[in-house]
Amino acid sequence: MPEICINLVFEDALHGAVIGKILAASRQRYLVGLRYNGGGFGWIQRRINGFNNAAKGMPYLVLTDLDRHECAPALIGAWLAGPRHHNLLLRVAVRQVEAWLLACRRDFAHFAGVQEHLIPPDADRIANSKEFLIDLVRRSRNSSLRSDIVPARGSTAKVGPNYNGRLISFVERHWDPIAAKECSLSLRKVVEALDAFEPVFEGPRN
Repeated sequence: MPEICINLVFEDALHGAVIGKILAASRQRYLVGLRYNGGGFGWIQRRINGFNNAAKGMPYLVLTDLDRHECAPALIGAWLAGPRHHNLLLRVAVRQVEAWLLACRRDFAHFAGVQEHLIPPDADRIANSKEFLIDLVRRSRNSSLRSDIVPARGSTAKVGPNYNGRLISFVERHWDPIAAKECSLSLRKVVEALDAFEPVFEGPRN
């Protein structure tokens, strides 16, 4: 099976780790070229039409969060000025990428030191998966994990000091996107899209 060269665009390092794990688990063989860490959705939104145009020459996988948008098609329609090119894989985590981590229920429960039944079987229905994850870790008996992920009492920070670091470690060591897709429709769509993707190029390629 030939390798598919692809560039990656994502909101932050956690999103990047998730994309990498999904690609590694894909039935296709992907060779990653450039990696764009946007530092938030705004950077991606401002450049998405440029990535859509660049996708004519090389595929791009873009991952962003749905957040407050009504649905993924509404976000895509609001961002793109014209039709999406076939080679632009613009994928949306519902509602944040944390839902995809929680969807791997057994492994995340073990990681957090909480009971699995505390995690809903349909992770996409969690209204704010980041807040839900933090509240879940508050119940953990692992004080080191709590101090890294949960904001300190009285702090104005929304997350703990090593939030991304701890979750990236979970993704790289324990997270299974194939198992997790059974509890997240938005993740399942990404996995299936990457399994079936075949790039389309205009004109001859050397």
